[in-house]
Amino acid sequence: MIFAEHAIKKELPVEEDLINDGASTDKFEGYAEPHSERIADLADRLAIQFNFAVRDRLMLKRAAYFHDFGELTMNRAYISSASELTEAERLDLFRHPVIGEQQASKRDLPRAVQLLVRWHHEWWNGSGYPDKLISKQIPLAARILRIADTYCALTSGRPFRAAFSPREADAYVAESAGIEFDPAVALALLDIPERIPSVVADTAETALDEGPGEE
Repeated sequence: MIFAEHAIKKELPVEEDLINDGASTDKFEGYAEPHSERIADLADRLAIQFNFAVRDRLMLKRAAYFHDFGELTMNRAYISSASELTEAERLDLFRHPVIGEQQASKRDLPRAVQLLVRWHHEWWNGSGYPDKLISKQIPLAARILRIADTYCALTSGRPFRAAFSPREADAYVAESAGIEFDPAVALALLDIPERIPSVVADTAETALDEGPGEE
């Protein structure tokens, strides 16, 4: 089964320019690990669980690499700052999915990729942005991208906080099912073994053992 899944993944190459866009965005956002690559891998593992067609899996992987390109385009200093965002900055940041969609359109990426970039911050309970979609109004691929992005972000250190341990990240997912996340997708994620690369998990667990980092 593991070999079969690995073989399937090898059939889904992503364009080098998208991978480079993801790496540039990760660096701008202050991630020490390859955040976009981690999201693409986790999202694809979830897509396999939900029996996505190969084309739909590829659209999701491409969107994963490009999902926060709007932030790079905006080029705001507060995005990689260690300071808490002001209300004005938070409202400004809410524009990045739409800007990312526009950039994806300029790149002639498929409309499916454009919409996944636009909707990757929509919440299951309708309190996300930019369109406040609710429940199954949000395409399943966008629901998967939302949880993969959040889980990988939580388990990575950021300029403004330490990484969550795997236990803390799992607890967040469980508590947020039905609020931020589709409950079925949350259960599927928690059913995936080795959700976090060992080097990232070891770093987070060490930080937890040494004590909480400052926000």
